[in-house]
Amino acid sequence: MDTGLAGADASNHSVLSAQARRAAGTPRGSKPNTPQRWVLAASRGTSPVSPLRQMSASGCTAGCSLCFSRLEILGCQPRARQRGKQAGSEGGSGSRISGAIWRDLRMVCTRKTKTLVSTCVILSGMTNIVCLLYVGWVTNYIASVYVKVQEPISEKKLEEGDTLRIIERLDHLENVIKQHIQEAPPKLEDNPAEAFTDSSLFAHWGQELSPENRRLALKQFQYYGYNAYLSDRLPLDRALPDLRPSACRNLTFPESLPEVSIVFIFVNEALSVILRSIHSAIDRTPAHLLKEIILVDDNSNNAELKEKLQKYVDEVNAHKPGFIKVVRHSKQEGLIRSRVSGWRAATAPVVALFDAHVEFNVGWAEPVLTRIKENRKRVISPSFDNIKYDNFEIEEYPLSAQGFDWELWCRYLNPPKSWWKLENTTAPIRSPALIGCFIVDREYFQEIGLLDEGMEVYGGENVELGIRVWQCGGSIEVLPCSRIAHIERAHKPYTEDLTAHVRRNALRVAEVWMDEFKSHVYMAWNIPQEDSGIDIGDISERKALRKKLQCKTFRWYLVSVYPEMRMYSDTIAYGVLQNSLKSDLCLDQGPDTENIPIMYICHGMTPQNVYYTSSQQLHVGVLSPTIDDDDNRCLVDVNSRPRLIECNYAKAKRMKLYWQFTQGGPIQNRKSKRCLELQENNENEFGFQVVLQKCTGQRWSITNVLRSLSL
Repeated sequence: MDTGLAGADASNHSVLSAQARRAAGTPRGSKPNTPQRWVLAASRGTSPVSPLRQMSASGCTAGCSLCFSRLEILGCQPRARQRGKQAGSEGGSGSRISGAIWRDLRMVCTRKTKTLVSTCVILSGMTNIVCLLYVGWVTNYIASVYVKVQEPISEKKLEEGDTLRIIERLDHLENVIKQHIQEAPPKLEDNPAEAFTDSSLFAHWGQELSPENRRLALKQFQYYGYNAYLSDRLPLDRALPDLRPSACRNLTFPESLPEVSIVFIFVNEALSVILRSIHSAIDRTPAHLLKEIILVDDNSNNAELKEKLQKYVDEVNAHKPGFIKVVRHSKQEGLIRSRVSGWRAATAPVVALFDAHVEFNVGWAEPVLTRIKENRKRVISPSFDNIKYDNFEIEEYPLSAQGFDWELWCRYLNPPKSWWKLENTTAPIRSPALIGCFIVDREYFQEIGLLDEGMEVYGGENVELGIRVWQCGGSIEVLPCSRIAHIERAHKPYTEDLTAHVRRNALRVAEVWMDEFKSHVYMAWNIPQEDSGIDIGDISERKALRKKLQCKTFRWYLVSVYPEMRMYSDTIAYGVLQNSLKSDLCLDQGPDTENIPIMYICHGMTPQNVYYTSSQQLHVGVLSPTIDDDDNRCLVDVNSRPRLIECNYAKAKRMKLYWQFTQGGPIQNRKSKRCLELQENNENEFGFQVVLQKCTGQRWSITNVLRSLSL
């Protein structure tokens, strides 16, 4: 079971390598003149969302490139070259794909939007054999409806269930892929040696394996999302590189520290991975500090996690009675309630809540327990490194704080400027939120309200905990001298689509903790604030908890704890923007490389999000979560042509970026007096293009209006 660590699971989710992050930011351990921000995948998920929603477009990995190169998708090919990969092509497949699908598939790896990039990440984590299967399915599917799409119907409206099945809901793509994996297993018997070459599992490992062992390794990889075949053959007590800042080795800690209970939660994890997590905890935690280990099995159906795991537990407990406890759920409760189950079984003064696919590094415990002993209201996260899913090598990650975006997907952040000014790499890093795994005083965790068990399955609970701790008098820290390696899965094969759960959980957080800023969460998810149709459950107990704890406002949190977060309080309308001339089309940001807005079949995802501000700007596309991220893009009149340009740049250059707009009325540029309108163009995909011209009375409407548009 994954936590929301940058595989975040959401996500979620392969992450940017340390090398790639350093190329974009500051090398680990150095002090920059202007601190940069490392943004890793965070979640969306796997992810989830999943997971991988927290990556920038540059994080499109080689796996995605290899997969989509079969369709000659240019958006991924440059990244394949940058990574030194040979992107092959299997000509002809692309020729059967309609322009609409071609455009959408290409944008998966070119648009700088979390929604589309998360799909790229999902695919990048899959074996390339599976990618080919999926691409083959897409190709055959499109071929079957190709005639429908190309028929010269007057309105060219695609029939429900045809092309829209692929483009309307990318948040369900992972489930679609899983379904077709099950329905069309790879045929390896013809030429097994060649069949395996496209799997990301074998990109850096396993070339010497026989075809039969490759088949076995691939089968386990598809099941677990990591190389369980290799894990089963690695020592349970293997050595790890000491990745702490060098100054950490010179620190001393009090002899008298509180004991800790380590909780591992899992569902259908590889047994060897669980056992290695346990061994590393025992081997690298001083015996007098480790009171017990608690295993929470969230209703696994893997047989070896019953008898074999219990046999191991019994052997350990024979030497130290009661040292390992096993909590087994009779039904799958999800990550959130599994953590609470582990906390309830713990008896030590401090509880550490982890996934069961981690490895503890030397000296991890003493810094954590020291900080909690000094102040029991501190909730601590270690610094995380990556266990590569294919070869199980340890990849060092830069020191980071942990935050979130307005959809409440977690993300890594560069440490705050105040930390850099200390010039002390051992100093605790103040963090706005938690990525996933954390250590907390057992009684304080109860006093602060545990986790919100009204949330479902996964997602948002770590962000909610971080907000709650800060607003209610506690603090969150990441410790550079406490390092733990975590497996970032290539994919989550047994997990249902998490988007609906994450969205619901995010709205619970917004309604309880975020005051007037809850509108930002609704805007980010493109959901109406009234009558959203989403049942978030009873939140009366959580509101009562906030009142009881006398917590501060969310505005205080933004100003005092997370000043990097962008505020969008000047937004007065948001949603999709439609023209009465063709109401089934929506304004769309179009291919990211062209900066030209287009009209496209309405699907309501991130590329079609439009935000109208009180200053009369029209933002199109994703909302940048922090001030250090790429700027939002505004609609601008450039030489009588509509263009999307970074808002701050357009404002600094005094470009024409202000628009008069009333609901059901025209959109007119204040300076040029030209109107944004549709013009028939048979060469365009849906017969219309967006133009700026003398106003002819065309009318526009936007989905959600917060305040009057009469400006």
